[in-house]
Amino acid sequence: MKSENVRKMSGMAALVEKVKKHPDYRKAGMILCHNGVVRETSSDGKTPVAGLVVTVDHEKLRQVIEKHRQMPGIIEVLAEIAENRRLAVGDDIMFLVVAGDVRANVFNAMRSLLDEVKATVTAKKEEPA
Repeated sequence: MKSENVRKMSGMAALVEKVKKHPDYRKAGMILCHNGVVRETSSDGKTPVAGLVVTVDHEKLRQVIEKHRQMPGIIEVLAEIAENRRLAVGDDIMFLVVAGDVRANVFNAMRSLLDEVKATVTAKKEEPA
C-alpha cells in the first residue's frame, strides 16, 4: 500500500523525457531504467518490514553520476532518490536512468551505478513490522 503523505518524486517518465532532451540523445540506442521499491521484508527475506527511511550523501551521488557519465558509450545518467521521509511498503525509493549507445555499455553502467549508489551514496533505516 502506498503512503498518501509521501511527496511524489517527479517520476521515471520525467527522467526519460529529460534524457530525450540531451543534445547527444540521437546517439542513444538504449535507455535503461531502475525503479527500486520498498519490499515487505529485509534484504534477507526473513524480517518483516513496515517501511524505511533513506538518507543520501548528495556530494557522493554527484561524483558517482559524473563517474558513470564518463563510461564508454554513456550519454546520460540521472538519479532521483526519495529521502528523509518514511516510505511504506510499495513506495518508490529510487529511480535510476542510464542512456547509451549499445546494450552492453548501458547494462554495465547501470549495474555499476546501482551497486555504487547502494554501497556508498544511500543509507537506509528499516522499520520493523
